[in-house]
Amino acid sequence: MSPDTPEAGPAAPQARVKTLKCPNCGAQLAVRSFENAVTVVCRSCHSILDAKDPNVRVLQQFKAATDEAHPLIPLGARGKLRGTDYMAIGFQRRTIRVDDVDYSWHEYLLFNPYKGYRYLTEYNGHWNDVSPMKAPPTVGSGYVTYLGQQYKHFQTATAKTTFVLGEFPWQVRVGETAVASDYVHPPMVISSETTDDKETTWSLGEYTAGADIWKAFALEGDPPRAWGIYANEPSPYKGKVLRMWGEWLLFTAALVVVALAVAIALPHDVVFRAAYRFDARSKAEASFVTEPFELKGHASGVSVATSARVDNNWIYLNYALINADTNDAYDFGREVSYYHGVDSDGSWTEGSQADEVILPGVPAGHYYLRVEPEGNAMGPPVAYTVAVTRGVQNGWLYVVAFLALLVPVILVTLRSGSFEQRRWAESDHAPNN
Repeated sequence: MSPDTPEAGPAAPQARVKTLKCPNCGAQLAVRSFENAVTVVCRSCHSILDAKDPNVRVLQQFKAATDEAHPLIPLGARGKLRGTDYMAIGFQRRTIRVDDVDYSWHEYLLFNPYKGYRYLTEYNGHWNDVSPMKAPPTVGSGYVTYLGQQYKHFQTATAKTTFVLGEFPWQVRVGETAVASDYVHPPMVISSETTDDKETTWSLGEYTAGADIWKAFALEGDPPRAWGIYANEPSPYKGKVLRMWGEWLLFTAALVVVALAVAIALPHDVVFRAAYRFDARSKAEASFVTEPFELKGHASGVSVATSARVDNNWIYLNYALINADTNDAYDFGREVSYYHGVDSDGSWTEGSQADEVILPGVPAGHYYLRVEPEGNAMGPPVAYTVAVTRGVQNGWLYVVAFLALLVPVILVTLRSGSFEQRRWAESDHAPNN
């Protein structure tokens, strides 16, 4: 049966109720589905009675704990689901055993004289609105197909009825078993149950928030908190991951366009260039200041590039870019080193003979460089060139922006994967299997 809103029909009449007397304990029993009831369970002594027998024959008796006799939706409660009034008439607990551990869920049988039966199931605070299917799905290997949608196999286990209350349109028994299989396509689930006589029934369920169930039946208090991830619980990240990756691509493309536009618009004017020679063995003062140069226009990035003819050697330069008008200084140090050789793994190289640093947002004005070189006292003299370029952009700013855009997308993607991993960890197809 499709989970869509049922077709409009006549309003549900008040359910007819007849009264039976339990032959075991004498308690009065209200039968709400009238001639549809096949069995009814006595609340007082938990006898399962034959509602079709004029003498109300006892079919089975079972012992139940008192806390199990209080369903969250009271029997006789009325609620509106998908625009149709239903009454809760039956309740059962069903259990599967996996690795010597019992897992139980509850099923509530609902009845409407015109629409018939449907169910609400609850496990650890997770609810499903379930209805019988008029036609079975197409069964494949590890999946079923229904209305063009594929549902993946989640779990198959033997379900045992361990507690019943109320009335049912079949001869319910405590202890009866059925092989139950679930196929999921969140928020939908298709379930099959095959009894010992090989009769198979199919049902279609839709994940429903407990708050919606409470509202539909006007129940007091709050629904039980949902624990864990249920088989067909819709992921809060569904659709969000693809949407965020799409947005990330758009923003990244815009970032690239901005970077290219800025690179084209900036002047990249070389305002100073000079060549020097440094001998670490010399006793003369090594530090010096360059000829002054002018940075024109608006504040912009300034590149200080150093190239040195080092060969298995190094040079370190303490720089200070000083504004001659204000004495404001930008202090920084750069090392240029280059080594190469051959070993058992072949030839190798390390370092580079060129280096560049970008100082962001340097105001216009008259500047000069103070340079203090250091080097290997055992090495040969080093020739090096210093160049200052105005109007350059700092690529690291775009790298930071790129990462800032990427990090939340990766986090959501990881959370989505974690959600699905936790879902399937409870299935027959757990990742660690």
